[in-house]
Amino acid sequence: MTVTGASFQIQKVVAMLLAGICVCLTSARANELVDLQLVLAVDVSSSVNYEEYDLQMRGYVAAFRSAEVKDAIRSGAVGRIRVAMMQWAGSDQQALSVNWTEIGSDAEAEAFADRLEYVPRAFDFGGTAITPALRFAVDLLARDGHRGTRQVIDVSGDGRVTLGAEPDKIRDQIVASGITINGLPILNEEPTLNRYYEAHVIGGYGAFVEIAADFTNFAQAIRQKLAREIRGVFYGS
Repeated sequence: MTVTGASFQIQKVVAMLLAGICVCLTSARANELVDLQLVLAVDVSSSVNYEEYDLQMRGYVAAFRSAEVKDAIRSGAVGRIRVAMMQWAGSDQQALSVNWTEIGSDAEAEAFADRLEYVPRAFDFGGTAITPALRFAVDLLARDGHRGTRQVIDVSGDGRVTLGAEPDKIRDQIVASGITINGLPILNEEPTLNRYYEAHVIGGYGAFVEIAADFTNFAQAIRQKLAREIRGVFYGS
């Protein structure tokens, strides 16, 4: 073998070793532990008009820019969370709005809030189908390559089921797998919607309902809710 040929073979071996190292690092990164994996499930059914949709999204933006939520993120053992946002309405109307994003600093929280400012409405109209929305949220959790010490689905909405099955059965299956479902019922059309969420939607370790009296109150409610569920079950108990 010539010197040139030997040099080429050495270069190939080094390249293969470096590629293997990169694969290992990528795999390790994908399985890295975070404090929380959180799915934000946003109701965009027909009962939510465009002004109300805008109030919801501005509420999420303000929440991730708030000191309360940023402090909650840093308070965990790892100090990092992963968040994805979906929108839902009728039976076949579920869409991923913001894919899994890791947040562990004020700058990353601000960047996530910036992304939320430009999220378009996924559906212009549709009924209220909570069961397929929950199923979609579980699939999102399963597709994330990271592991969270806790997994939470955060469902907000302003009405009861109008299409398909009640969510009790899928709720029980999700809870049995170790996932918690929290709820943010908006009471502008149904003053007792919180009782419906408590009976049929939420479940799991530390599950709770945070009430928004109407959409103008959503920003305060979602900020408080996010801070509480990011910190965990003992916060505010």
